[in-house]
Amino acid sequence: MGSPWSSAGTARAVAVVLVARAALAPPLAAQRVIELGVQAIATAADPAVVLAGGLAAVRTSLRTRCSVGLAAGVSDGEAAWRGEALVHFLLNPTRRRGPALYGAGGVAVAGGPVNQGYVVVTLGLEQRPGARAGWFAEAGVGGGARLALGYRWRKFPAGWIAW
Repeated sequence: MGSPWSSAGTARAVAVVLVARAALAPPLAAQRVIELGVQAIATAADPAVVLAGGLAAVRTSLRTRCSVGLAAGVSDGEAAWRGEALVHFLLNPTRRRGPALYGAGGVAVAGGPVNQGYVVVTLGLEQRPGARAGWFAEAGVGGGARLALGYRWRKFPAGWIAW
């Protein structure tokens, strides 16, 4: 009777573990979708804030995206800024035509007349999330009622998905 720890048995076990690890591994950084964009944000609070700036994001899986944004603007006649870090859940990430819904949540930090941190929760509508570029609109809360409009450009890795 052969031992399960024989050289052939061990080789099979190692092969199974290596194949399982490769199949379950997250995509390499070069295989992720990278997004860059511009946005305008307005929050209805006391005082109201209007800002414009840039954003960067990476899709960590087919349906999830992590983004960071930094914007500058005015609040109560004074200079203001806002930084955000959000995690998005995309409902139709491969849609090449028409809009698709997503939800996002995270944190924001603001400076200016009011220096404060906020929890952000928003729903968004994004044009063509499976295409090279598209507009987006968001409504939610985070430092008062929060509205955002913007445009994203996407870089898809070769062979990501046959979109």
